[in-house]
Amino acid sequence: MDTRSQITLRTKKLGVLIRDARLASRREIDECAKAIGVTKGVFRAYEEGRRAPSLPELETLVYYLKLPIHHFWGQSSISDDAPPTEPLDLPRLVEVRQRMIGALLRQQRNNASLSIKSLTQETGIPGARIKSYELGERPIPLSELEVLATALGSRVETFFDESGPIGQWMNDQKSVQQFLELPKELQDFVCQPVNRPYLELAVKLSSMSTDKLRSVAEGLLDITL
Repeated sequence: MDTRSQITLRTKKLGVLIRDARLASRREIDECAKAIGVTKGVFRAYEEGRRAPSLPELETLVYYLKLPIHHFWGQSSISDDAPPTEPLDLPRLVEVRQRMIGALLRQQRNNASLSIKSLTQETGIPGARIKSYELGERPIPLSELEVLATALGSRVETFFDESGPIGQWMNDQKSVQQFLELPKELQDFVCQPVNRPYLELAVKLSSMSTDKLRSVAEGLLDITL
């Protein structure tokens, strides 16, 4: 499948997932559009698969709807029990994130020693558009960002917000999901306050080198023998 067909198919799939997420959260189109700083018509185009949101818009949407971002890769279910979040200027956050992603895109292209012309030949995305993406002058549709990341030998996950308020919230959601995937007996063990010293010890041991761990094990053997 050529890249243009990939982008079209991915855009349509995103539309279905966005609509599903909005309906599950019982939100109206105008509410979601306002939250991420786009018009009602643009958001409707996202849901209908006629155009794709940018990654910052998608990040802001999952923050607003309180759901894991990996829902849009079909790997996570929507949570109805997300923790409360502090109010943010979400449209402003979208703008800032877009510039950050543009700078990261340019950095990855330079690291790959690819010119804009070469990247255009690889992806079919016009050079002028790529340049405007890198300068943060226009949002990058997620389906195009995925194609650009693949062409640069990267993954779209490298563009996810890690340190901002939305990134922190998404990391919290990921931690909760990982905890829920633990066997029931391990969940019960972690939740018991009396077991906290064992958990703290496990954290310390996990940061030790192999040689250090071997030394600790030998010391324990000396004590028990």
